[in-house]
Amino acid sequence: MANVAERGLPSINVDPRCFRIPSLEGLKTGSHSSHAPRILMLYGSLRERSYSRLLTLEASRLLESMGAEVRVFDPHGLPQPDTTPDTHPKVQELRDLASWSEGMVWCSPERHGAMTGIMKSQIDWIPLSIGAVRPTQGKTLAVMEVSGGSQSFNAVNQLRILGRWMRMLTIPNQSSVAKAFLEFDEVGRMKPSAYYDRVVDVMEELVKFTLLTRDVAPYLVDRYSERKESAEELSKRVNQRTVPANGPL
Repeated sequence: MANVAERGLPSINVDPRCFRIPSLEGLKTGSHSSHAPRILMLYGSLRERSYSRLLTLEASRLLESMGAEVRVFDPHGLPQPDTTPDTHPKVQELRDLASWSEGMVWCSPERHGAMTGIMKSQIDWIPLSIGAVRPTQGKTLAVMEVSGGSQSFNAVNQLRILGRWMRMLTIPNQSSVAKAFLEFDEVGRMKPSAYYDRVVDVMEELVKFTLLTRDVAPYLVDRYSERKESAEELSKRVNQRTVPANGPL
């Protein structure tokens, strides 16, 4: 790591205790995970013949063929946010899977120009933090959508915003399947098409980015502002211990 003292600070606003110069050394973990990439998949429809579910299952087969361990969350029975305590079994199942995962795939139908409420509810039940644990921060994300009409990107664009809000590393590629009712056969398998080829591209990219980032995610998401906040909290605790029992003079 480069010496901050040698280079000098750019402003008196910068706290020298917390300022870091990014370096390649921080990306060298010394060891690499050998287990299969762990991918959680969420889809946004409860219909019996849900095309977002069919697309998700098609993508899950690709991920498994690429060596990933995949879990697909079934949103049936998940309550709306704020209607029940977070101890609800489906909420706990979702949160446990989010913590287990190293990457995610979110797939929503586009309804009235937006993602579905079912999709949003799942993401809303995943908090930014649970105690000291952040279930989504630094994890990879791929986004997909299906639509009943012409190709659109409204849902995937919204999912990207949510991914950024959840502090995830959303990969560049994405999938949008238009007229999805034409793209699956009677048993629910996706037909050969440019849409299918794009799904292959997206899953391949997701696995690559997950392998690339999962061991260095803590370094990638280590932030100056949070280091500064932690330093200030520590300083307050230390100062509290030095204050006389009967208060300051």
